[in-house]
Amino acid sequence: MSIILYGCSSQRREAIPTLNWYVAGEPSGAFSMAARRCSEDSGQAYKIEQVPLPADADQQREQLVRRLAAGDNSIDIIGMDVIWTAEFAQAGWILPWTGETAEQAKAGRLDAPLQSAIYQNQLWAAPFTTNIQLLWYRTDRVTAAPATWDEMILVAESLGKTGTIQAQGERYEGLTAFFISLLASNGGSVLDVSGKHISLAQQPTLQTLSTMARFANSRAAVRALATTREDQARLAFESGHSSFMVNYPFVWPSAQRNAPEIVKHMGWARWPAAIEGKPSRFVIGGLNLGVSAYTPYPQLAFHAAACLTAARHQRMAAELGGLLPTVAALYDEPEIRATYPFADVLRSSLNDAVQRPQTPLYNDISLAISRTLHPMRDIEPQKDFIRLRRAIERALNSEGLL
Repeated sequence: MSIILYGCSSQRREAIPTLNWYVAGEPSGAFSMAARRCSEDSGQAYKIEQVPLPADADQQREQLVRRLAAGDNSIDIIGMDVIWTAEFAQAGWILPWTGETAEQAKAGRLDAPLQSAIYQNQLWAAPFTTNIQLLWYRTDRVTAAPATWDEMILVAESLGKTGTIQAQGERYEGLTAFFISLLASNGGSVLDVSGKHISLAQQPTLQTLSTMARFANSRAAVRALATTREDQARLAFESGHSSFMVNYPFVWPSAQRNAPEIVKHMGWARWPAAIEGKPSRFVIGGLNLGVSAYTPYPQLAFHAAACLTAARHQRMAAELGGLLPTVAALYDEPEIRATYPFADVLRSSLNDAVQRPQTPLYNDISLAISRTLHPMRDIEPQKDFIRLRRAIERALNSEGLL
């Protein structure tokens, strides 16, 4: 069936309502299978049609924001990055979840993914998939995973040419995630609990900036750190020339396919801590499903989104697509544990995960952080502590950012 785009004043009249699910392409086919199953199970109440969004999250957001700001009623269900909840809710682009479908969306979910779908004490989306980084290391080169960033840098430097650490240092969301995670691991936060005012306490922020600068200027950092994203880090680790990598679980099935000799010596652990004896806290990622405020079929869209995010479809996305589930019980299932032999480390990490600032202005805040701290090797903690506070204050006031 071809997709027809409608403006905000158009009327959609269909014998069997078509619910357009705008979501990034998913190559394993798990999303398509879930859409087909939910359509069949609806008894012809609706048919779910996927409308592919770009793979890049920034491009997804740009396309959705333009359409939603124009009141485009061709959008029914939205595949939302977890960092969009506050922005989309505040703008009035998505509908709140209430009643039975809200209970379905909350049932059995891990707390961190659930909190990513809540803004101002209201549920705005159904948690579907989640994501978090781990530390990956070569078990044939080190006997145990380093517990902290300081320890990892020391160990990596002692290994010589093979002791490099793969991380994300390009000026994009990955650098922001690095900073916020390390800051949270040091006991700090970007904004206060209200989400309206800057926090950035001096001691944890200076410690975070010092660790980032130390890493970027150490012999353990790769020369291309300033242009490295997740996939470049994965490829470099698969080449065998690195002993450590911080990255998402997609690297495990990739190494199984592309680097079988490497995967034999591939260990995993929690993302390194900032303070010895205290658990690390990495920012949560993932995909939530929201219902557009402009859909002509709100009730059907809520039921369809609840179906798409059900445990059976999360299981399928995990097994076929390598996408982590948000339903806690799935981490105990033999099939999931076979796919993710590090399931317990994932669950432990997710239980301590931190949210990125839950504010409608998050996009501007993220840009302020990544622009101020790039490249990492040029960070000067005292100067950049002041610069960072000013940049985030400007972002909170929507001053001078695109």
